[in-house]
Amino acid sequence: MAKLEPDSFQEFRELEGKELPTGDWLSVTQDMINDFAKATMDFQWIHVDVEKAEKYSPFKKPVAHGFMSVSLLAKMLGDVIKVKSVQMGVNYGLNKVRFPAPVLVDSRLRLVSRISNIEEYGDTGLKITWNCTVEMEGSEKPACAAEFLSLMFE
Repeated sequence: MAKLEPDSFQEFRELEGKELPTGDWLSVTQDMINDFAKATMDFQWIHVDVEKAEKYSPFKKPVAHGFMSVSLLAKMLGDVIKVKSVQMGVNYGLNKVRFPAPVLVDSRLRLVSRISNIEEYGDTGLKITWNCTVEMEGSEKPACAAEFLSLMFE
């Protein structure tokens, strides 16, 4: 995948309404799931107890937290686009978040996204609305679909 690297906000604004390159595949490991559980203090057995999940879960494997999928959006977007003039970026919020399919351990995910809106934010910033779909290899349904909002400052 070729990463987009606009030099400035002016170049970045030309991408409004356009689809970004499809991201590379990312494997979801049990270590990642366990680390997310530690960070969020969500230790539900379906996520972290491999033996119990294999025995009792309808999926027969541990399942990643839904919020882990949405938390990967910032990293996945950073893998497909970087505005060179940006001094700082922050997460601003989420709209219309859904988790249509469970992410089983060892699944592979990738991002399909487009920039749906760019607007001025303060004197040196932009507020960006990203339409994001986290695809899962071998699944017709996505792992996550969300409208992700971020701020970037030059």
